[in-house]
Amino acid sequence: MKITKYGQCCLLIEINEKRILTDPGRFSVSQNEVTDIDLILITHEHADHLHSESLQAVLQNNPNAQVVTNSSVAKMLSELGITHDILEGTAHAEKVGIALEAYDGTHAEIFEEYGQVQNTGYFVAGRLFYPGDAYTEPGKAVEVLALPIAGPWCKAADAIAYALRVQPKKAFPVHDWLLNDDGIALTHSLFESQLQSHNIEFVRLLNDETKEF
Repeated sequence: MKITKYGQCCLLIEINEKRILTDPGRFSVSQNEVTDIDLILITHEHADHLHSESLQAVLQNNPNAQVVTNSSVAKMLSELGITHDILEGTAHAEKVGIALEAYDGTHAEIFEEYGQVQNTGYFVAGRLFYPGDAYTEPGKAVEVLALPIAGPWCKAADAIAYALRVQPKKAFPVHDWLLNDDGIALTHSLFESQLQSHNIEFVRLLNDETKEF
């Protein structure tokens, strides 16, 4: 499995000869040029995960890509005339030959009810768990965890504790676009030291960088 990170939570996942894009948000444009995408997963409706202009650019370059999301996002996609499939709750499905499992919940608290939208995490090919903006525990073995590490709802102590509960073999950082270079270096080193002391390999992944998992 090979993963390229494009900004906040937009990932290009290359697995089983398929190319999957997650959450094309507004904090990067690199994803708008990517081609040969088979599947697009969208976890929730916030603009750093769903930016309509970016999604339309991606689909213009990848007209055969399938879009999979939840009911909340689906309403917005319908208004844009974008074809999509809904996978939410605890549903399982196979899309473009890739096994997907949905893990539904609510966005982690920013402040009281602000930003509380439907959030659907996805387990991809039985290997990668991407929770979106929530501390959802899949209740099964996780090989690779896309771990949110920063943001208005994300405290380091909570994110580290979440990773320790999930116990993946490896974790890599997402949701860190708002950190400057010094903040990224500091935060990545914190997660690396704490997780590796509990036998979880933390793989530093920067924007526009690709690594093998």
